[in-house]
Amino acid sequence: MKLRFPLIAAVVVLASAGLAVGLGGCMHAYRQSVGGDAQQVYSRVYLSDYNTAWQAVLDSLKSIRLDITNREGGVVQTRWIENTSEKNFTDSYGSADAYLKAQYRLRITVAKGFYNGKPSIKVTVQKDQMIQRDVLDGWKPVESDSIDENTLLYRVGRLIFMKIKIARLEEEKTKKSLQDTNF
Repeated sequence: MKLRFPLIAAVVVLASAGLAVGLGGCMHAYRQSVGGDAQQVYSRVYLSDYNTAWQAVLDSLKSIRLDITNREGGVVQTRWIENTSEKNFTDSYGSADAYLKAQYRLRITVAKGFYNGKPSIKVTVQKDQMIQRDVLDGWKPVESDSIDENTLLYRVGRLIFMKIKIARLEEEKTKKSLQDTNF
């Protein structure tokens, strides 16, 4: 009877370890096919309020069709954008072959936080770039060149700066008009 319990325990441990490895392999294959391992996340912290930063993110993506917009969760995701001609043009000077198809999407998150004791907003951008070299190849994730991500973060920063500046100017104008009417 003493041998039966350790034997059953060993079988259960091996079976659960095998199941974990099997599921982990499936998840790894899923991440590879969706492009989870090849991406880098770019982020920047802005000293602003959430409403201003959220509106700046939406304004910076105005020309792109959005797939997901969740203000409470702070998540914006664009639809897949076809960029085959741009990819073929930029890679034509390299040794890489031309692509049959290329597409990307952007995922942006906006999160509240504190920086040096002041309320701040952290905006992160992740670009999922997928390419297809030929009909039989299928979609493969490729690493981004970080230009689109940094450009988007720059745009968001400039829009936040302009919105804060306009709000201050309007506040000063209101104060001045109130002072002028009091005299």
